[in-house]
Amino acid sequence: MRKPLLLLVLGLCVFNAAQSLKICAFNVQSFGEAKSHNKKVMSILLKILSRCDLCLIQEVRDSKGEAIQSLVNSLNRYDKSNSYLYLQSERLGRKTYKEQYVYIYRDNVLKLKDQYQYPKLEGDGTNETNVFSREPFIVRFHSPTTLIKDLVLIGQHTCPKNAMKEIDELYTVFKGIHKKWKTENVMILGDLNAACNYVTQKGWRNVRLRGDPRFQWLIGDDQDTTVREKTHCAYDRIIVHGREMISSTVPGSAQPFNFKENFHLTEEEALEVSDHFPVEVELKPNHRYLLRHEL
Repeated sequence: MRKPLLLLVLGLCVFNAAQSLKICAFNVQSFGEAKSHNKKVMSILLKILSRCDLCLIQEVRDSKGEAIQSLVNSLNRYDKSNSYLYLQSERLGRKTYKEQYVYIYRDNVLKLKDQYQYPKLEGDGTNETNVFSREPFIVRFHSPTTLIKDLVLIGQHTCPKNAMKEIDELYTVFKGIHKKWKTENVMILGDLNAACNYVTQKGWRNVRLRGDPRFQWLIGDDQDTTVREKTHCAYDRIIVHGREMISSTVPGSAQPFNFKENFHLTEEEALEVSDHFPVEVELKPNHRYLLRHEL
């Protein structure tokens, strides 16, 4: 009887210690060569990123392609218990100003299945893709350790002056992904500029992502994703769709991460890193998978 009892005790320990999967989105505010050479900023970024199993980085202004590589190399040295890879979009923007989306993820936890750069308008024609200043970058992962196995993420950084039109057009993006990959379970995340001067109450009524009850906005309008004390805006959002995706989120886990308070920084020190806080959410672990692989 001792062996079954021991296995049961060990199993309960693993069950109780099981970790959820943390997904983050962080507008790092013009991340490029200058920040990658700032040791203090990089130290804080490593602390932030090492909390996440998967993080969408926005506002990457790294034309040489060296800053992100340096960041991920440093992250692998900093967190030796995990292995990190990254996936980057094209350089996106209508004129000379260009940004990239970058997903940094633990490849010992997640397996990349597919990626898709939403198409941009070519030439002088007009179609719905002309709405976006920076077209969404969409990824699909297999997640064996969570209840939901198939993760589809639509990353987006809207143009502030066109935020409401871009947020509304994400509904069209979702419909296209649903048709392309045959999945209802999708997470939309990033700096949507979905607050304060960039949105109106009247305008919200015409935004399909807000009006369709199948989409749940996990970061609420009353939350603050900005570093500056004088602002209180929920610019950065996480939105989920699909019964399995919604039921797999850990209740109450969707929050901005206030690294200024957590790392005891002054406002000036925090602003060297970014003027945004990351937003994050956790997905429930698959205890059966963990028990099978631990015992």
